[in-house]
Amino acid sequence: MANFFSDNKDLQFHLGHPMMRRIVELKERGFAEKELYDYAPQDFDDAMDSYRRVLEIAGGVCGDVIAPNAEGVDHEGPRVENDHVKYAAGTARNLQAIVDAGLSGLTLPRKYDGLNFPLVCFVMANEMVARADAGFENIWGLQDCAETLNEFASEELKAKYLPRVSAGETCAMALTEPDAGSDLGAVTLRATWSEERQTWLLNGVKRFITNGDGDISLVLARTEEGTTDARGLSMLAYDRRDGGVKVRRIENKLGIKGSPTCELVYTDAPAQLVGDRKMGLIKYVMSLMNAARLGIGAQSVGLCEAAYREALKYAHERMQFGKPIVRFAAVAEMLSLMKAKLQGARALLYETTRFVEMYKLYGHIAQERSLEAAERQEMKFYNRLADGFTPLVKLFASEYANQLAYDAVQIHGGSGFMKDYACERLYRDARIMNIYEGTSQLQVVAAINAVTKGTFKEQIDRYAEASYAESMQPVVAQLRTLTGRFVEMTERVEAMDKETAGYKDLHARRLVETAGHIIIGYLLARQAGESDEYAASARIFARLAEAKIAEAHAFVMNSPAEDVALFRRVEEETL
Repeated sequence: MANFFSDNKDLQFHLGHPMMRRIVELKERGFAEKELYDYAPQDFDDAMDSYRRVLEIAGGVCGDVIAPNAEGVDHEGPRVENDHVKYAAGTARNLQAIVDAGLSGLTLPRKYDGLNFPLVCFVMANEMVARADAGFENIWGLQDCAETLNEFASEELKAKYLPRVSAGETCAMALTEPDAGSDLGAVTLRATWSEERQTWLLNGVKRFITNGDGDISLVLARTEEGTTDARGLSMLAYDRRDGGVKVRRIENKLGIKGSPTCELVYTDAPAQLVGDRKMGLIKYVMSLMNAARLGIGAQSVGLCEAAYREALKYAHERMQFGKPIVRFAAVAEMLSLMKAKLQGARALLYETTRFVEMYKLYGHIAQERSLEAAERQEMKFYNRLADGFTPLVKLFASEYANQLAYDAVQIHGGSGFMKDYACERLYRDARIMNIYEGTSQLQVVAAINAVTKGTFKEQIDRYAEASYAESMQPVVAQLRTLTGRFVEMTERVEAMDKETAGYKDLHARRLVETAGHIIIGYLLARQAGESDEYAASARIFARLAEAKIAEAHAFVMNSPAEDVALFRRVEEETL
């Protein structure tokens, strides 16, 4: 029997991070519910034991059910029947297995029948599901929409919807439209109040909606007549039981084919307001998107894990010139780089998750009581880190998913181009990850403020001041040198941008990626001090970072102001 948790020492390592004690204490409010629910933990050790047991159950479902179904689901895919989605047979079996195992509502409060687990556990489950089938992760992972309801909805809406999510109902976030992709401020789907029916009615079209026919949807709609910008948008909850929405079609995609990507037509579809009017995009979608980006980070790392394992297995089995190809230096180097990127992306994923978790926990506590001054400062601290690290992990993890999937096919050679091997599906599935929930280019736009405002540099300095194993001192020294180059690049870009508008935009990705390479390097060096498992990856990644930063540094430091116009000449090009 396969188990995607017990066979992954890296996941188990991250579950045991020292910050988990503080996270659990805040999540459990000092274990206040131990007398109310027989499954509530009595103390920290009891909580951690519960997390491990449930994650092992999730790992078993992923290994024994979801992964074996993945190829069949990819082949069959969903279809439209009677204006609604009909899942592939394997997807239906996956959903039933998840419900039977009690793996829904992982992070929701117990009063809504949830397990009240930390976000770290949900992200780990997401990663394991994505390793099994990245397309199914899109369906299961969307239960994080329930967290948005839990954070912003009225008690009435929470009581209506959250127990249903805990029972296994699926979710969707209906944001994108045919003429409003990343520019969500251009959304036109209308929500009008009906005095007769005492509800909001939705009319319009949504497109590219993942799991669009889910049981419960969060819909971004224009509630304010005469508006054309973000200030006229609100968030509404739609219940599929109420009708009024038809699935016009399911997109025929390159990958993640088991996940139905829908075009939806709303005709007087009843819905209920979530939170305050006019705050849909400004407040609620931003929260929803940050959660989604963390989810894509987990999905990407899960696919990295699958790609690395497929490549390693094949490299050991494939014989050429009398020996397995893993013994050829070129292949061994590829696999070593794949492992370093995988472990680096995972380190960044769980570091980011912890930052987001701490910020979110204080947000929930603030709804129950006034925060103390020290707590407000801590919340502000983690909020700042979460805002910077969330686009960073989405950028790196999704790009690495594409790189590792590419390398897995390459290691398979001609066989990797055939549908006989899973790496072909992984290669197709990976391609969307640095596109949806904000392209890599948009992640750079979101993360560049963390460069210019000093968030990344301040955190890099904290990493530099920490203690490291003696064996990691050369790596740390290397990272300190690279930090000096990062500072030089940042200072030059900021100075040049004052003279030439657009200079910072031109070099933003180089700055963000440089910060990311240094941060990941420190995270792996820190882990190497706790486990020799990471020593090789820390050294390899530091060399990779040095090469990448040398290229970026040379480009930025030798880039004249004229480069802004040079690279924008394409705007005038016509065919």
